[in-house]
Amino acid sequence: MVFSQEHNEQTRCSELAKSSTFYRSLYSEIEEVGWELLVRLGGDLTFLSFRILDAKSRVHFVEIELDETYPKSPPRASADVPYIFDLKWSISSRLKDVVQQFQKHLEKLQEFWSTLDDIDKSLWVVDPKQPSRSMSHRQINIGNDCFIMLYIDADDPKSLPECRFMGPGPVVDSFRRIWQRNRRKWTKDRPYLENIACLLETQLPRPIDVQKNDQQVECGICYAQCLPMMSWEITVEAELTIDVIILLAIRLFIAFALGTGCVPSPQQGSHSMFYSGIVHTVQSQLL
Repeated sequence: MVFSQEHNEQTRCSELAKSSTFYRSLYSEIEEVGWELLVRLGGDLTFLSFRILDAKSRVHFVEIELDETYPKSPPRASADVPYIFDLKWSISSRLKDVVQQFQKHLEKLQEFWSTLDDIDKSLWVVDPKQPSRSMSHRQINIGNDCFIMLYIDADDPKSLPECRFMGPGPVVDSFRRIWQRNRRKWTKDRPYLENIACLLETQLPRPIDVQKNDQQVECGICYAQCLPMMSWEITVEAELTIDVIILLAIRLFIAFALGTGCVPSPQQGSHSMFYSGIVHTVQSQLL
């Protein structure tokens, strides 16, 4: 009985010693990477997440899982990238080696993400609405109720992408024939917008945000009719009510116009004329 108790104590002490060694070693390895980069740490210290910036200041997170045999066995790394890197590991490797290999992997993907950013800025992307860094496809509005799904090669993003057309049958068939006929015209030296427009022989719609900005008028007076001015309930005399509502509506609208950047440019006239126009518009809407 005494022998059994001593054996259990020895086993417990041995496990505590191993744990203590593991914690000290892991603390040292995190320090090598940098505590400022650590964003998450599991309660048992077997899960870590580091925040990494790439050359374009994009933020990435690499998650690292350790098992009970670490560092004899390699950790598992995961991240929001199109494909994960092949981790090179040895018994003498440390966490900093995982982070450094991840950073090199990010360098390889810079052109891929820059290409996708160019597509998002220059073409009317309808899906995905909020793309993640691991997504390599874009569904683009090409007009006439038709869409093209582009699949960009992460290793060669400037190359001719695989594609799929969606929309009314006759129009899609026409686009598909034109694409096949012109596919040899694709060149890596041109931006995606020009390449797609050249292959489809059509002027592509711009992003919806650009269209909205083009339609927005610098002077914000026309927005006065959209204000919910008549919803104000002020229990005062009738004539005073109108004056109070006008004053409140004018103040609200001026704040709205300034907040959204709808202020007159120097070519349009002075600010006093702008505010006078607001007063006149609000009064006419109320009366």
